[in-house]
Amino acid sequence: MDEMPKGVMQPLIKPFDIDIDVPIITLAMYKKEGALLSTTDFTEKVKKLQHEINAIDNVAKTTLRGNHKEQYNIEVDMGKLSAYHLSMGQIMMAVQSLAANVPNVKGRTQDNKLTIFGIANAIESVEDVKNVMVANYMGSPIYLRDVAKVTNGIDIQNFKDVGLIARADNNITNPFNKEIPQVTLTVAKLAGTNAVFVAKDVEEVLKEHEEEFEKEGIGYIVTRDYGERANEAVNELMHHLVITIIIIALMLVFALGWRESIIVTFTVPAILAITLFIAYVSGQTMNRITLFAFLLSLGLLVDAAIIVIENIHRHLHAHDAEDKDMDEILVQATDEVGGPTNIATLAIIMTMVPMAFVGGMMGSFMKPIPLNVPVALFASLAVAYIFTPYLSLKLLKKPKHKHNHKEEEKEKDKGES
Repeated sequence: MDEMPKGVMQPLIKPFDIDIDVPIITLAMYKKEGALLSTTDFTEKVKKLQHEINAIDNVAKTTLRGNHKEQYNIEVDMGKLSAYHLSMGQIMMAVQSLAANVPNVKGRTQDNKLTIFGIANAIESVEDVKNVMVANYMGSPIYLRDVAKVTNGIDIQNFKDVGLIARADNNITNPFNKEIPQVTLTVAKLAGTNAVFVAKDVEEVLKEHEEEFEKEGIGYIVTRDYGERANEAVNELMHHLVITIIIIALMLVFALGWRESIIVTFTVPAILAITLFIAYVSGQTMNRITLFAFLLSLGLLVDAAIIVIENIHRHLHAHDAEDKDMDEILVQATDEVGGPTNIATLAIIMTMVPMAFVGGMMGSFMKPIPLNVPVALFASLAVAYIFTPYLSLKLLKKPKHKHNHKEEEKEKDKGES
């Protein structure tokens, strides 16, 4: 703060919330070519739409960007001002007097005192502005309408202008052949709510106004729709999930057998279900970074289950398997690989820990990765040590081993002796 130049105003610092301050939908509203709607009426239509969208459930706030505010415009004729021997200072004083409020008198008491029920502004229409008296000239009052043009319009002193262009095939193109003034309407959702459902509700409101917009000559373009992106991200996750399960199943069918393949295939949705439940309980929201964390961990989720099921398969096909109970085999096989599997999983988890200490906005965006990936890996261990042996007990069987010729001869020799 001490290094700021002299005369510079103090900066305005506002808190920034990723969930509330980042809009999920932005609409570019514009007047179509040939529309008879004035800029003021167009702005009012957009504001009306804003109020309706703001009333939708789970909408946190809506904002307008690029819109002009309604105001009374006073354009002074300097020639008439000079003819009446008036100055701009007198005009300014007369205009400043418009800001005064006057009592709204409803009656008098018995003591002849005024009874005031409210306060009303002295200006209610453009005619009230025109009839403001500026001065007296040769005994006659001079009104504002005598020296200036007064209109009800927008803030013409604000030269801001926002144009509308479109991006197609990675090239910036303008489908309107020229830059069109537009107003941007942004919609943000409440934290923890579903962007897909909120976006659909906004689309329903827009559909209700399509006929009205067509008559008025109002067009709009959806320039951002995070609800659609979120839906696409979920579909992409499901697509990769199905591909992962199919690949794992095919590999294990040829390597171990179809029963083992079914057991490992079950672990993927089970691990994701546990991870999603923990994320829900801990108050996390489903966003693109969360989905990326799941996609990142998909290839790691089945490692522990494959190691356990492979060792169970090896123990079941061992020659001494017939002498052991199924429960004993499952416990022994799982216990053998428990230590190395734990160390390997912890090593992967430790690579995610530094990401949890990233600060600032980037840390907020990347937070789901160091939270969900370790949880998914811990869940994979739990599934590998609990569900995999249980399903093996239900689906796998000990094969019947045939003794070879040497073993039969040994048994004969023992019998003869």
